[in-house]
Amino acid sequence: MKKFMESFSFVKAYNRLTEVLTDQRLAALGDAFVNFAYSLALSQKKGQPSGAKVKGATLAEAFRKAGLREYMPSRVSSHMLADAAEALFVYAWLQKHMTLEEFVAVLCQSEDAASGFAELLSTIKDRIKL
Repeated sequence: MKKFMESFSFVKAYNRLTEVLTDQRLAALGDAFVNFAYSLALSQKKGQPSGAKVKGATLAEAFRKAGLREYMPSRVSSHMLADAAEALFVYAWLQKHMTLEEFVAVLCQSEDAASGFAELLSTIKDRIKL
C-alpha cells in the first residue's frame, strides 16, 4: 500500500491554501472521492450498499460553515465553493492528513451531510500547514 500511495506524484506542491482550493483538476478528482466517501457512509448507516452523489449546494454550505470562504477570491459562485471543498477533501486524503476511514466515520456520525462535511473541512483546515 505504501508504494501505491507514494505514486501520486501528480499532486504538485502548494504554497497557499488558496492554490489547493482553486485547482480545478484536483476538484475533478475530489468530486469522485467525495461521492465515494459519502456513499460508503450511507451504506454503513443503512446496512446495505448505497450510492449517492453529493449536491454542490451541500458542499458550498459546508464550506461556508467551516470558515473557509475567506481563502477564496472575492467573487465566486456556490459551484466554485463546492469545487473548492472537493479539491481540499481529496488533497487532504492524498497528502495523508485524513484517512478514508475518518471521512466515513465523521459522515456516519453527523446529523446531516452539510454538518458532516463542515466538520471534515474544519478538521482538515486545522491539520494542513499551508
